[in-house]
Amino acid sequence: MTVDTLPNRDGQLPARIVAKNHSNTPIWLSINALKYVFAICLLGVFILSSCEMKPKVGFLMDSLEIERWNKDKALFEEKVKELGGIPYVEVADSDPDKQVEQAQKLIDEGVDVLVVVPVDLEKAGEIVKLAHKNYIPVISYDRLIKNCNLDYYISTDNINIGELQADYLTKIAPTGNYLLISGPTSDYNAYLLRLGWMNVLQPLVDKGDINIVLDEFSNFWLPDEAYRILSTYLKDKNEVDAIICGNDALASGAITALKEHNKAGKVLLAGQDADIMAVRNIVAGNQTITIYKPIESLAFAAANAAIKISDGEAPSNMNITVNNGKRLVPAILLKASVVNSQNIRMTVIQEGYIGEQEVFN
Repeated sequence: MTVDTLPNRDGQLPARIVAKNHSNTPIWLSINALKYVFAICLLGVFILSSCEMKPKVGFLMDSLEIERWNKDKALFEEKVKELGGIPYVEVADSDPDKQVEQAQKLIDEGVDVLVVVPVDLEKAGEIVKLAHKNYIPVISYDRLIKNCNLDYYISTDNINIGELQADYLTKIAPTGNYLLISGPTSDYNAYLLRLGWMNVLQPLVDKGDINIVLDEFSNFWLPDEAYRILSTYLKDKNEVDAIICGNDALASGAITALKEHNKAGKVLLAGQDADIMAVRNIVAGNQTITIYKPIESLAFAAANAAIKISDGEAPSNMNITVNNGKRLVPAILLKASVVNSQNIRMTVIQEGYIGEQEVFN
């Protein structure tokens, strides 16, 4: 291709350049158009660069099978974006090996920090090791990762949650037969909740006021587990005045078993998570209480910490430490609250966690 620069009548260079290709077909390109194209290219480079500069936050989740975790996911993604980050979410479907693979995937994609809801409290230690090999810090979300050099832990105070559950029921029934259904041993929260229960129950057991007729860990945080445990117990025995469950999913399974034995609404029942169905069961009289965990505050605290860490800052409000078996981990532990038939509107509905029509319709 040849380029001709032809002077105009005044002997000045023209405002346009004539380019001739091999077929001698002229192509007219405006200098202003070239400037415009150049500006667009610069803008594209700037946009791409700014995207690359945004912190990448990985969020490794256990499962979305239980209602509350869908809220955690949505709120966490929203908070990370609000704070200028890019969330990368993976869900392991309760498979600990799959979660390790997903961690490696996010590490390979260049995340700056990992936030982990561990499937298994021990296996997730491998995720921490993988991340640290790549100089990536790890925040344990809601559940503690045990026996590793975990960087940070953000959760609710699960011992206190257990105490709230047991304290409420024992105020109504300070004597009688209690049945305990904990979560899986792969989740350290199950141990913490039970510790909270026993902080309240043990003195009453020692006095002979309360008899713990069954005390079992489930395999999963799912209704079928509590249904199986309670149905097996009720086949041969009838003595139960109160049941404390590790979460609302387990509580719903317990309700199914109690209905089959004409005991629903006659036995005190505590759960936690403030699931919609649990709140409806409270209104119906089949569940005594649930525990409302401040999910929005939890998601914000984790997102905020992740963004600060990505920017090289120390996260704020890490004013306590929790021993994970290997080290004292800087932590944030938020407080939860009891939801009963009298305060539903003043708690979960007023907070916007559940809509009034979802409960009462």
